[in-house]
Amino acid sequence: MKKTGILIMIIIMAVVIICLSASFYVVDVRHQAVITQFGKPVRTVTEPGLCVKTPFIQEVRYFDKRLLEWSGEPSDILTRDKENIGVGTWARWKIAESLKFYTSLGTEDRGMRVLDEVIESAVKNVVSAYTLKEVLRNTNRKLEYTTKELEEAEDIKKVQIKMGRDKIVEEIRKMASRALEGRYGIELVDVRIKYINYVEAVIPKIYDRMRSERIRIANKYESEGRKEEAEILGSMKRELERIESEGYRTAEEIKGQADAEAVKIYAEAYEKAPEFYSFTKTLQTYESTFDKQTHLILTTDGDYFRYLKSFRYESSQDKNK
Repeated sequence: MKKTGILIMIIIMAVVIICLSASFYVVDVRHQAVITQFGKPVRTVTEPGLCVKTPFIQEVRYFDKRLLEWSGEPSDILTRDKENIGVGTWARWKIAESLKFYTSLGTEDRGMRVLDEVIESAVKNVVSAYTLKEVLRNTNRKLEYTTKELEEAEDIKKVQIKMGRDKIVEEIRKMASRALEGRYGIELVDVRIKYINYVEAVIPKIYDRMRSERIRIANKYESEGRKEEAEILGSMKRELERIESEGYRTAEEIKGQADAEAVKIYAEAYEKAPEFYSFTKTLQTYESTFDKQTHLILTTDGDYFRYLKSFRYESSQDKNK
């Protein structure tokens, strides 16, 4: 009897313990709970602590109360100025109404899939309405470029930012929030653009355009260089001609002075010995006129014959002496 009573007591205590463990549950500060009865939600618990439910009949579904991260796949978008880009977005969201979230979606994975559709749709609708410059930049702050030509090319475009990236992102968040409002119990806290890239099919064309721009700049530098080269060579040529002209003028002046001095000397020599001067000049003339191949026929009344004859006569007299 005693053993049977002890066994019954053990069984009763086990049943009580099981019932108590099935009746109590804990909601920590990170979660919120939905209590279901036979699969139907009956109430929600949002405050942390120890709670009670009907054992074996009611079940607890826990949902995260913290901010959750959503990261979408890049979307191919054609901007208003016909630039084909890929936009990657990132968002933070939370389950604001756990009961509605449970009845409409059930799990966080389904919530992620809904965000995929809603946010990506909002990104495409908003970004396609603006130019690429509006999506990339926030202000009209002047950008710094590596070359003066690129800076001038940017000034020519006269880009004016009216909305800017931050306002466009806020517009995306509002559009996505309106699509989620009152339907899933989801609150979209924040949306951000992670990156903006050109799509892979467009990248070669972008490189070609950049290459063409660099070639244009290089050709401009080359043209300016050739222009400066021509100016330098022209200046050098003019300077060389000036120097040669001055040198020639100086040389002619010196030659003129030398010729004048020579004429003066010749004149003085002629005054002192006219006949000797005439004789030497005649000899110099013949010396410069005749060579070994020249045959000379002299007349008896020629000056040259007279000089030779007189020279021969004077030489014979000197010998006789």
